[in-house]
Amino acid sequence: MARGIVECPSCALDVDRDKHPDVCPYCGYEYPEEKPTKRITAVLFIVLMLLFVFATAC
Repeated sequence: MARGIVECPSCALDVDRDKHPDVCPYCGYEYPEEKPTKRITAVLFIVLMLLFVFATAC
C-alpha cells in the first residue's frame, strides 16, 4: 500500500513513508501500526447512519 510523503508529527519534516514505513529517519519517531479494525468500524458506522436516514425518511 503506497503511503506517500507525509509530515512527521514529531519533527514536522516531510518523510517518504514508502522508503521509511515504520520510523522517521530524522527524529526516530515510530509511526503507529495501522489496524484494519479502524477502517471496518468506520465503514460499519457509515452504513448504520445511512440505514437510519433511509429508515426515518420512509
